[in-house]
This record gives sequence, C-alpha cells and structure tokens, in this order.
Amino acid sequence: MFDTFDTSQAIIDGIKIPYVKAGSGPPLLLLHGYPQTHVMWHRVAPALAKHFTVVVSDLRGYGDTTKPPTTEDHAPYSKRAMGRDQVLLMQSLGFERFDLAGHDRGGRVAHRIALDYPERIKKVAVLDIAPTYTMYTTTDMEFAKAYYHWFFLIQPFDLPERLIGADPQYFLSKKFGQWGRDSGAFTEEVLAEYIRCFTPETIHASCEDYRASATIDIAHDQVDIDAGRRIQCPLLALWGEKGFVGNKYDVLAEWRKWADEVSGHGLPCGHYLPEEAPQETIAALLTFFS
Repeated sequence: MFDTFDTSQAIIDGIKIPYVKAGSGPPLLLLHGYPQTHVMWHRVAPALAKHFTVVVSDLRGYGDTTKPPTTEDHAPYSKRAMGRDQVLLMQSLGFERFDLAGHDRGGRVAHRIALDYPERIKKVAVLDIAPTYTMYTTTDMEFAKAYYHWFFLIQPFDLPERLIGADPQYFLSKKFGQWGRDSGAFTEEVLAEYIRCFTPETIHASCEDYRASATIDIAHDQVDIDAGRRIQCPLLALWGEKGFVGNKYDVLAEWRKWADEVSGHGLPCGHYLPEEAPQETIAALLTFFS
C-alpha cells in the first residue's frame, strides 16, 4: 500500500511511533482516525508525495505503537500527549514547521497541536469533525444515537474493553458500515490490517483516547476558551456530505469559534473521506496546502 514510501519508526519519550515517509517537498503530516491506522491514507498519500514530503504516522495507542499505561486522569491518552508525540516525531525528522491534516481522532489531535504549537504549524486541515468541545457540550438525542460509541467507550474499565474484545472483527465491521457510505471503500488488504492491529491492547488504548476526550481534553479546551486562545494558522474543514457531521453542524461556523481563517466544504461521501472520496480529498488538500 505504501510501496514507494520508506518505512521506519521513532522512539519519542519511550513511545514507539511507526511511520512511512516519501517525497521531497514541504513537510506534511497526516494523522488517522478511529478505529484505523496510518493505512487509511493509502489512496491519498502517494499523490500528495508528488508535491510534499509526506509523513504518515500512527497515533499512540493505535497500530503498532507503544500502548503506555494509563492514569486516573487519562493524561497519557490526552490529545496534548498524542500531539506532542507527533510534533517531536517531525522534529526528529528535521521539520520544525509543517502542514498538518487529521481525520477523525487525528483531526482532534491536529486541533490540539495547532493550539499548543502555533509556531510549528503552517496550515491545518480537519476531516469530518466538529470541535470535541462543541459535540460534547451540545449533546442531544440525535447526536447520542449517531455517536453512541462516544458514550460507550468512555465507560469505566473494563466494560467496553470486554464487550468489544468478545468479537473485535464484528465491532469493526459494524462501525465501518455505520459511518461509511461506500462498501467498496475498504479493500480486503486494508481491512485485514485494521483487524490485525485491533488487539486487546489497542482496544484498551482507544477507549482511553475517548475517556481522555470526555475529561482532560475538555478541561484543556476550557482553559483555551477562558484565555481567548485561538488557532492562528489557516484551517480547512472538510466533511462527508452523506455523513452525520456535515448534516448536524454548521461545520465552518463551529470552527470559526476556534480559528480566524477558516474555509472548507463537503465531499460526496460518508465519514471516511480519504478512502471513500480519495480524488476529491487529494484535490482539496492540494489546493489548500499549496
């Protein structure tokens, strides 16, 4: 899937972060969502690598990364901790400033990176998300039904871990079917990789990711809101026109609460933009980052 990319890994504060890298232009980091790995960018990254030095990495807790022990406040899986991994990864590759795109959970990490490291990020793109703070603090029946997993995964250890672990493949297939709108978007090879990586350790770490979002991440957001801290770089928001986020929220208006320079539009797909609408995703990212 990444035949033209170099495959490597970095050790960041004891956390193993696998990544692939290709290209020779300006640096661009791509971050994946739940319950996937860096592989989700396989239809987009090669085209982007013709214009950028593309780095596609796994978030801590996902794929073949280290899954560190958690704490009572879930700080090891906060978006701040996950974002720091990625900033230090790029620094280790010699990139002090870079462009950044994240889908789903990766978009939430990208949001935090843009706030915590304004001097590092030139432009940021978030794919098929509204801000976490918005989604939790405006929860209603419609959101709870569509995003029930947000409330299931944050339940105390080990309820969701045990239930998902009883049949991980079934859980993955149901989530992909619920959020996606193109049954042919996931090849057998890609699905096999997602299933391979969805180990008991990953299931637990991903639950911790969501537990952090409902607690410490919201606290971090509140500090920024109270301080008037905003995203300083241009922000692109993309969403699936057939998915939930773009139909539930005024996506651009919500992101303008966090950033001054916001643009974006919907793409003809469900939640998985890089896999369901790769050509449209490539075109949008090329236009924005170029």
